[in-house]
Amino acid sequence: MTPIDWATRPLKKYADFTGRAPRAEYWWFYLLVIVVYFVGMILDSMIGSNFGGSGYGMFTALAAVALLIPSLAAGARRLHDTDRSGWWLLIALIPLIGAIILLVFLVTQGTQGANSYGEDPYGAA
Repeated sequence: MTPIDWATRPLKKYADFTGRAPRAEYWWFYLLVIVVYFVGMILDSMIGSNFGGSGYGMFTALAAVALLIPSLAAGARRLHDTDRSGWWLLIALIPLIGAIILLVFLVTQGTQGANSYGEDPYGAA
C-alpha cells in the first residue's frame, strides 16, 4: 500500500472502533491530520478568521471536529493491535506521564498473529 492509502484508510473506517490498525496506518493518518490542521491554520490566517490572533479559527475548528471521531477510532484500533483496550486512550488525560505512556503503546509493534481483537493486519505471522 502507498502512504496515501494508509493515511486515508481511517477515514474510510470513520467510526469503526473494532479490529486492528497497524503502525503504518496510524502514523500516516496522524501525519495527514497534522497537515490538515496546518492548512486550516494557514487559511484562518489568510482570511483573518482566527480567534484573537491565535492562529486557530473556523477552518481549524472544522478540521478538529471532522477528524475527532476517526482519530479516536484509529487510536483505539492501534491499541487493539498491541492487544490493549481502546480505553487506554484515556491515559493521555494524566498530564505528561499519561501522554508518554500512550506514545509508548502507540509505537510498540503489534501482536504477531491473531489476538483478542482480530487477525494480524499484515497477514499471517
